[in-house]
Amino acid sequence: MDNPLTLDPLFQLGPVPITAPVLVTWGLIVLIGGGAYFATRHLTLRPGKIQTLLELFVTTIDGQLRDTLNRDPAPYRALIGTVFLFVLLANWCSLIPGIEPPTAHIETDAALALVVFAATLGYGVATRGLRGYLATFAEPSWVMIPLNIIEQITRTFSLIVRLFGNIMSGVFVVGIVLSLAGLFVPIPLMALELLTGAVQAYIFAVLATVFIGAAVGERPKRNLSSQEVSKP
Repeated sequence: MDNPLTLDPLFQLGPVPITAPVLVTWGLIVLIGGGAYFATRHLTLRPGKIQTLLELFVTTIDGQLRDTLNRDPAPYRALIGTVFLFVLLANWCSLIPGIEPPTAHIETDAALALVVFAATLGYGVATRGLRGYLATFAEPSWVMIPLNIIEQITRTFSLIVRLFGNIMSGVFVVGIVLSLAGLFVPIPLMALELLTGAVQAYIFAVLATVFIGAAVGERPKRNLSSQEVSKP
């Protein structure tokens, strides 16, 4: 495997060099987008196997979002679900001979972390308003403003380092064992890569949800009237 910090372009698209991780990323985007389109073209009240799996996935994402955010999951479902699917499939690319997972390259992980960072800001401003969101940096005291700003930056950086380190190290280990032991010995390691890729995708999605939850805050609880309380 080449140095993940240095990438040789495969070809040029005008002045822009296109590297292998970019090409694989484009393929994953097409795969996820096309799969979502074909899976949702003919939704019915009596779902088949594909629709059942899709509904199970959406229900699971909604449950995680609802438990973490204590809010309606609909505004966040598309982002968190897509991030999870992309990171999962990108991690599993290591099992395809000749293809390196995009998440083993720090540029891809940085782009994903920036998406989460931008979403955190966007949801925070949309929910609290610009003044309300900026006021959160002064909680619990205005003295905390510099530390809260640094926290926003460091936790984004931690997303990059965590995903990059775990996936790159796994690719290195499988590659070394494969070169030394042949084809069949690394099969247990490849199965472990499946589990590791899924766990890292889950952790990334959960952390993104937690960061967004911190930005939007807890949903204010409205006071119930006596008539509402008496309802069964």
